[in-house]
Amino acid sequence: MHDSPDAGSMASPARCRLRFDRILLVHPLGYRADAASSDIARLAGIMPPIGLASLAAWLETKGIEATIIDAYARPDAPDLIRERLLADRPAFMGMSCTTSGFLDAVRLSAVAKAILPGIQTVVGGAHVSALKTSALDGFPDIDFAVVGEGENTLAKLIDGGWEQPAAIPGLVYREKDGAPRYTGPLTDLIELDTLPFPAYDKLPGYPDAYRLPIFNYPRAPNTSCVSSRGCPYACSYCDRSVFGRSFRFNSAEYMLAMVRNLHERFGVRHINFCDDQFTFHRKRVETFARGLAESGLGISFNCAARAEHLDEDLLRTMKAGGCWMISMGVETGDPELLARHRNHADLDRLHDCIAAIKRAGIRVKGLLMMGLPGETTDSIQRSMDYVFRLPIDDISLTKFTPFPGSPVYSGIHEHGDFTEDWERMDCMNFQFIPTGMTREQLEKLHQSFYRKHFLRPRIMWDYTTMIWRSPDSWRRFWTNAGSFLRFARNPRRLAHAAYRDEIG
Repeated sequence: MHDSPDAGSMASPARCRLRFDRILLVHPLGYRADAASSDIARLAGIMPPIGLASLAAWLETKGIEATIIDAYARPDAPDLIRERLLADRPAFMGMSCTTSGFLDAVRLSAVAKAILPGIQTVVGGAHVSALKTSALDGFPDIDFAVVGEGENTLAKLIDGGWEQPAAIPGLVYREKDGAPRYTGPLTDLIELDTLPFPAYDKLPGYPDAYRLPIFNYPRAPNTSCVSSRGCPYACSYCDRSVFGRSFRFNSAEYMLAMVRNLHERFGVRHINFCDDQFTFHRKRVETFARGLAESGLGISFNCAARAEHLDEDLLRTMKAGGCWMISMGVETGDPELLARHRNHADLDRLHDCIAAIKRAGIRVKGLLMMGLPGETTDSIQRSMDYVFRLPIDDISLTKFTPFPGSPVYSGIHEHGDFTEDWERMDCMNFQFIPTGMTREQLEKLHQSFYRKHFLRPRIMWDYTTMIWRSPDSWRRFWTNAGSFLRFARNPRRLAHAAYRDEIG
């Protein structure tokens, strides 16, 4: 055990020595805990923090004890954080941050330092990977930021590297005067098949505390996995700061072993692969799907893909292996707008691909966004017309948000009005208003798009059949029917409030 050099000067109740072989990993909630019960996003689905679970598993192989508190799944996390800090005395607290959760991580850092003086705080994730040193400007309670993949950088930091952080690639640290400095990109990337499986067992209540989006799975319990890192495309709205434009992947054999582990240890019956491009490497998907079909486990799965990397033969193989739903990035049905923002835009090919998915007996979810630079009322109408002609089963219509690190971010003010309020940059709010439009127009059209989709007879019948195709989804729907119906009348996040200091 390493002892803190200033442990003797600590004030009560933390006059104890810090443990430099321990870290508390936290997934911030991002808003006031007492608003969580009415947050439609949480009611619709709670995904496990796979990144933190992966980090915990890796750190344990290095002799570092890791504990995870998922504040998004556990609104009582403020009390849990206090308890764990005082009981375990970790010398480090690490937080994985989206843009909307970053300021929550800042607040938690201040609270942790008040509870346990001397603790060192570390943030990682897409937000800080994109902003690097500027992410820490004005936030003195954050000591370090991990840029890019976190396993090696964080392990080196904890294993004595905090004393000479300039020697650790992929790290933002503070000089003696407090100014943030970036050490440069990490080049020693891990071979993904050498990673241990994520430490799902460190997530309290797993798997029952987590659930995929409603009507997006056939059976419970279910979970999420990641089997690759990176994406070779460079669409205007995507931030590739963490994994870059490379594509690295687990082998089919590793994937099958991970699925078997989830089924045998936790009883998981359905898996959602969160990869950006699940089918980019065709052979591994074919091998995985055939292996899953032969395994007898009875596991089904979802994934996301692009039309360029799907065909009839592959779809039949995936269906035989248990593929239940494929999410396709439509973004917009306006061809000119799509061409401005997406690589290899081809709406005719996308239509044909979605039809092929349906012929294979697999559900299709369309991923769309509204409010892209260049959006107009006419482009939104063209998008509706296109989407409603697709043989599609479900949609997710997010509100375009220009995130730091995305190609469109640096020049976004040339295309409209952008309010860079990090806490509201969660794709549930129109923070960017394209030139020529108003927020009121966008909100009205957003509601209209959802209503028209869900009120179509074919879609209503499809959801009716979920009574026997996804009975757990219907149980969840009726349990929270009031909130879902309020959302249907006004589809925006029901809970948005400032997160107050609840544990300090």
